[in-house]
Amino acid sequence: MKKATILMVEDEADVLAINKEYFEGKGYEVIATDTLAQARFQLEEHSPDLILLDVMMPDGSGFAFCAELRQKTNAPIIFLTCRDENESVVKGLLQGGDDYVTKPYDLNVLNARVGAQLRRTGVMTAGKIELFPLSIDFLLGEATLDDTCIPLTQKELQLLGCFALFAGRRLSYDEIYSRAWGGSSPGASHTVAVHVANLRKKLGADGGGWFELTNSGKGEYIFSKVRY
Repeated sequence: MKKATILMVEDEADVLAINKEYFEGKGYEVIATDTLAQARFQLEEHSPDLILLDVMMPDGSGFAFCAELRQKTNAPIIFLTCRDENESVVKGLLQGGDDYVTKPYDLNVLNARVGAQLRRTGVMTAGKIELFPLSIDFLLGEATLDDTCIPLTQKELQLLGCFALFAGRRLSYDEIYSRAWGGSSPGASHTVAVHVANLRKKLGADGGGWFELTNSGKGEYIFSKVRY
């Protein structure tokens, strides 16, 4: 079973050690770093599902680093801030952050916030993608929406999995084709468009009121959760 991976960016050694031990005990894979430089390196080596980012780092601001991260990953980012930094949180959220927790914090509360962000974005574990109320099981070859099975072909299942795993992110025709079919093709846009049209019909009204699968008009699709 694949564990969800958390990238921790925190310069206080004792806090980093305690947080790492706590989240590993909760079943997460934890990558601990104490500088932004280390975080950049680990981001290239791994694909974290979520990032816990301290704002005050010795080699830069976590808020500024967030904008940099958003060029490389769509993983949720939770800021860890001191009380006197809260007025700057809005700026950080506008740069791509998803949530913030004020120090000192209860680890159980932080864990709940982590879990909420992972459920919101959809994390693939043990051959499954869960993006409530959508569940995609690649081992069984089936998908359910609000506990109702969706009759999909294998390719439609792969296509839906691609959209669900990158929910909220714009995906180009070529990127979708590469992920769902593999490689590239001169007819990628037509192939993707036909399969997306079929998928939308089977989802029913763009996901039965839970999701929208829309064309941006710029050669991109976006799969968004619109009901919580």
